[in-house]
Amino acid sequence: MGRGDLSHEQWSVLESLLPAAGVSRRSASRQMLVDGARWRVRTGAPWRDLPCDYGPWQTVYGSFRRWQRQGVWARLLTLLQARADSFGLIDWEVNVDSTVCRAHQHAAGARRNGAGQKEPPGGVGHEPDDHGLGRSRGGFTTKIHLACEQGQKPLSPLVTAGQRGDSPQFEPVLEAIRVLRPCGGRPRRKPLRVRGDKAYSSRANRAYLRRRGIRCTIPEPADQIRNRKRLGSSVADWPGYGQVVTLSQGRLSPRIRPIIGCLVGDAPQK
Repeated sequence: MGRGDLSHEQWSVLESLLPAAGVSRRSASRQMLVDGARWRVRTGAPWRDLPCDYGPWQTVYGSFRRWQRQGVWARLLTLLQARADSFGLIDWEVNVDSTVCRAHQHAAGARRNGAGQKEPPGGVGHEPDDHGLGRSRGGFTTKIHLACEQGQKPLSPLVTAGQRGDSPQFEPVLEAIRVLRPCGGRPRRKPLRVRGDKAYSSRANRAYLRRRGIRCTIPEPADQIRNRKRLGSSVADWPGYGQVVTLSQGRLSPRIRPIIGCLVGDAPQK
C-alpha cells in the first residue's frame, strides 16, 4: 500500500457505498482503480504519468470519467457526509473560502454549446455555458468555492469562472449544504456558525445570515467601518462581534484540491 492509499478499514467502508460491479471486476482491482484516481487528483500529474502499480492509465481514467459522468463521486460524498454526521463527526461550525486553479492549455477554445462537443458534459450537475473557465490575473482559471466544517470535511463545493468574486457566491455555497439524516426526514442545512475572511463582508451576506439565524465571524474591512461610523452606527450593530472566536480559515485550503477532480471532471493531460 502506497502513501495516501486507502487502508483496509477505509476501503471496507467505501466499498459498501460503490455501485454494483460486474462479474469480472474483483474487489482488489476496484480498490486499485480508486487509489489510482485519488493519486492523480492529489498530485495533479498528467494521467500518462500514473504509476504502473495502479494499472494502465487508460483504465483508471476511464473509470474515473465514467463515474464522474454518472454522478458516482458526488453520491459518495453525500453518503459519506451522512455517515460522518450519524457518528457525530461533523462540527457544524463552517468555514467558507475559495481557491483559483490554473486551467490546462488544452482547455482554451471549448465550445460555448456543451451539447455540441465531441464528448458532451456529463454528471448530475448543471454545466455552465462558460464551463467554469474565465480570464483573471492568473490567466485562464477556474475558481473553487467550498464550505468546510472544522474537522476539514467538505460540505458543499461550487465551481465558477476564475474572475468571479467571492462575496456573490457566499449564499449559493451555504444553500448547497445538504447532509442527509440516517433515519430519514429533511436533510440538515443550517450550520451553527459561519467563518469567512474580509471578502465575504457585505450587507447582503450579513442580512442573509441574520435571516437564517446563523451566527458569523467575518472581519470587516476598514472602509466599511469608516462608512458606518460616518453614518453614526456602531460595531455592535453587526452580529458576531464582541466575541472571542478563533478563526480557522487555514484548515480549509488543504481540503479543496483533493475533491476538485472528482466533482468537476477532468481531461487527460497527454
